[in-house]
Amino acid sequence: MRVRLHYAWVVAAVTFVVLMASAGIRATPSVLIVPLERELGWSRATTSAAVSLGILLYGLVGPFCAAIAQRFGVRRTMAGAMAVLSAAVLLATRVDRPWQLVLLWGLFVGTGTGMVATVMGAVVVNRWFARRRGLVLGALTASTATGQLLFLPILARLADQAGWRWALYAVGGAALATVPLALLFIRETPAAVGLLPYGAEPGAAVALPRAGNPALLALRTLGRASRHRTFWLLAGTFFVCGASTNGLIGTHLIPACMDHGIPEVQAAGMLALMGVFDLFGTTGSGWLSDRWDSRWLLFTYYGLRGLSLVFLPHALDVQGSGLSLFTVFYGLDWIATVPPTVRLATDAFGREDAPIVFGWVMAAHQVGAGAAALGAGVIRAELGAYRLAFLISGGMCLVAALMALAIRRADKPVRAASAAVADPG
Repeated sequence: MRVRLHYAWVVAAVTFVVLMASAGIRATPSVLIVPLERELGWSRATTSAAVSLGILLYGLVGPFCAAIAQRFGVRRTMAGAMAVLSAAVLLATRVDRPWQLVLLWGLFVGTGTGMVATVMGAVVVNRWFARRRGLVLGALTASTATGQLLFLPILARLADQAGWRWALYAVGGAALATVPLALLFIRETPAAVGLLPYGAEPGAAVALPRAGNPALLALRTLGRASRHRTFWLLAGTFFVCGASTNGLIGTHLIPACMDHGIPEVQAAGMLALMGVFDLFGTTGSGWLSDRWDSRWLLFTYYGLRGLSLVFLPHALDVQGSGLSLFTVFYGLDWIATVPPTVRLATDAFGREDAPIVFGWVMAAHQVGAGAAALGAGVIRAELGAYRLAFLISGGMCLVAALMALAIRRADKPVRAASAAVADPG
């Protein structure tokens, strides 16, 4: 008997590819810092400032991305964002002044990647899946790791052998290739192809596109969510998540390795290997979030991450099996925090508001990432080493582990309890 593939899996697969290309662009600065320093004489604090702005905007546009996608459509949002990203990255090959890097990488790449991020995955999952949500969201979140896996070794080798501009040509071309893919295969809702969401029973309520101004929708959702402690605990823990991953390790691990005599290509390979293990770790985290208490999952993830960051300076000094152990261990934990965080947001604020609420939580993530990217660059410039940055980040993760346990179980979504009237159009 022939089983027909539900179209939700096609949409999820295309979304995975688009998010993967966006992740490759976000990973690029880690292989550009040292080449820009050598060719143009820019300090790490200077390049870190542009990267920090991009990371910050990546997070701040997230909640508006969710509202825009709900209002105007996932397909147009994806295609438009990837077109802007491709143009900005290719133009960045011509920079010769710091302000140009800040404008192109900080403003345009930051905004573009924010429009095609984990928040977009949450929108797709909530629209297309009634079952297997944690698993699918885990896989979409892991697209960041896969983007690193595919792009970082190639980008590092291109930057080393052909020059940093060829690394940008590679990711810019990849971004451009996803535009027709999104336009051809993404559909807005299951109803558009005559289906119910995957796993939904006949007669089940279906999420519909929301009317009204997307900016006001995002701000009103923030207003509702911010009155509840759960939102601030989720935002606080995710601030630490961003500071300890994208901001610190994602941006500065390769330069830190080079400070200890590890070649750039080898260091990029380490970061890519983390991506391999994160693909399994984050997908497995999604599976676990469907079955276990997400608060205890977050406690475990943040606690183990904190201990690994405290251990990292020693591993870099010794460069033995400890560094390999850190690579595997940290990779499994890299962004495993996303599925349980989305699950807690959905339980607390309901399916309709959850993508936008998670967008605001993701904004806190990127504020932390931006602060860490800039702060670690300043610490390296002032002290000549990253040790203090790693130790501070490890301590913050241990605090976040305790914060996760303070999140209360939600008896019913906040929106249902506190907002009986829908947003006006």
